[in-house]
Order: sequence, then structure tokens, then C-alpha cells
Amino acid sequence: MNASASADPGVARRWYVLLVLTLVYALSIADRFVMSTLIEPIKGDLGLSDSSIGFLTGSSLAFFYVIAGLPLATLADRTNRRTMIALALGAWSVMTTLCGFARNYWQLLLTRIGVGVGEAGGTPPSASLLSDYFAPRRRALALSVFSVGASLGSMLGSSAGYASDAWGWRAAFYVLGVPGVAVALLVAFTIREPERGRLDDTPVIARTTLKDTLRFTRAQPALLHTWIGATVYTLWSWGLMWWTPSFLVRSHHMVLGDAGGALALMHGIGGTAVLLVTMLLMGPLGKRDPRLVPLFVAACIAIGTVPSIVAYRVASTRTALLMLWLFVPLSYAPFGPTFALLQNLVP
Repeated sequence: MNASASADPGVARRWYVLLVLTLVYALSIADRFVMSTLIEPIKGDLGLSDSSIGFLTGSSLAFFYVIAGLPLATLADRTNRRTMIALALGAWSVMTTLCGFARNYWQLLLTRIGVGVGEAGGTPPSASLLSDYFAPRRRALALSVFSVGASLGSMLGSSAGYASDAWGWRAAFYVLGVPGVAVALLVAFTIREPERGRLDDTPVIARTTLKDTLRFTRAQPALLHTWIGATVYTLWSWGLMWWTPSFLVRSHHMVLGDAGGALALMHGIGGTAVLLVTMLLMGPLGKRDPRLVPLFVAACIAIGTVPSIVAYRVASTRTALLMLWLFVPLSYAPFGPTFALLQNLVP
């Protein structure tokens, strides 16, 4: 490792890297959420059933994301993370653009699998890279800012309804895919690869296996509980939100642009506000008692569960939207703390 890579990059450089990687994360989420928003026009144009749509937009993406995620995360521990992020972003952006050219179910399925595989190479090296730019005591703050990419990306993906209403559903994929290639070049040429583990007291483990990782996890109850909790949380929050645009169109007879626009504001404004408040609270809570951090996350999820049930049960569109304004933003509270817990619990 050369001296420039191991030297302190400075505050401005650290925050530049954080903001660029937050943009990368936003594009990742946007490319996922665009499918959720466009379910109805894609279903109508290609003549698909809800089961086919469910596999196309959820199961296939998740399955290949996980399958590719393990070897790609292992690769992120051994190779240049900056280059890996740039290549992954470029790949999934190209595949997102190709979704707009798909003429049948199988073509769209293959391109969505490509998006999932590409995105699997984005988040693991990004979180690892940020952990070498920000010290452990600043990591919760940095990863909370990084998590804002989720709300901004969801807003972009939900806004695809406007593009679909104006130019057709295929145009929405072009609008999101092409800029990703430009950002990939930005990552490749403006971000430096830092020395691994330079800000941690624990020595860097040069080589490890999946078996070693699972054995370590089994011996760390806090890490195991964080994984399990994050899985259940994601099933609740993103599982419900995935079909919410279609729910508003079918059950409340909203046009796609209006449904996506309403959800875009909930993600972009409400979600970002919750992420920022969470970011401000993490420092004081962690200093007072580290146990307060997971308790805060649990409280946000518990409170958000009530409106998440009511929103899909009421006949009133106004009440449903009001409940979604509570449920959707609160679902963002676990992002930053969970990322930080995982990074700090694993050597």
C-alpha cells in the first residue's frame, strides 16, 4: 500500500467519498424501486399475472442478489473496492437500461437478474470502504448519511410513475440507467482506495472463509440478533412497500403518476427526515448507553407497525395516505444504526 493510500485523506475528502457513495446507493435503490412503481403498466403491456410479477420483481432479484452477494462480498475483502463499486454500478446501470428494451417476460427476467447480480457488488464494498474513511466513533454518523441514499433512491424510483404516464414505462428505465454509467466513471477516477483497517484497533484478517464467518457470528449474539432483526424488519417494511403503488392504483383508483408521486414524497421528505433525526440521536444515545441504540430502533419499528396495518385496511384514500406517511418514514429509522452495528461488530 502506498503512502498516499494510507495517509489521512482529510475531512473534505472523507465527506466527498461519503456523498458519492451515497449517490451510488441511491441509484441502487432507485433501480430496484422502479420495478415496484411500474408493476401495473408492465403487467398490462406484457400480459403477466401477479405471480409472474412477484417472481420477476422480487424473488428473482433477491435470489440472485444473495447468490452473487456472498462471493462478491468475499471479493470485496480481497480486491480494490473502489474499482469493484465502479464496475458493479456500471454493470447494473447498463442492465437497467436494457430493461426498457425487453419485449417479453423472459427478456425482462434476464435483465432484472443482471441488475440484481450487479447491485450485489455495490453495498458491501461501499460499507467497507467508508469504514476505512471514518473511525468507529464516527461510523454511525457516516453510515446514517450513507443510508439517506435509500430514501433518495426510493423517491427517484417512485417518481418513475410520472415518466411512465408521459412517455411509457420503458422510458423510466432509460432515465435511471444512463446516469448510472456516468456516476460509475466518477467513482473510478475520483475516489482513492484506502488502507484496510487503518482506523481500527483490531488487526486486519487477510483471509477468511464463509465457515469462519458463520462460526464467528454464532459466537456473537449481538451480531446474530442484528441479522435476524434486519431480516424480519425488511420483510415487514419493504415487503409491504413493494406492492403499495399497485395497491393505491387498484384499491384507491389513483393514476400511477399520482400514486408514485405521493410515495416519492414519503420516501424523499419523510424518510430523509427520519434518517437525519436518527443520525443526530445516535451519538448522544450511544454515549449515554450503547444499549439504547437497538432499543430506539425497536421502538420505531413497533410504532410504525400500527399505521402499516391500518393503511391497507381502510377504505378512505385520505386515511390510507396519512397512515402511509407514518409507516413509510418510520421504516427508515433502522438503516444507519444497523449498518453501523454490523461494521463495528465484525473485525
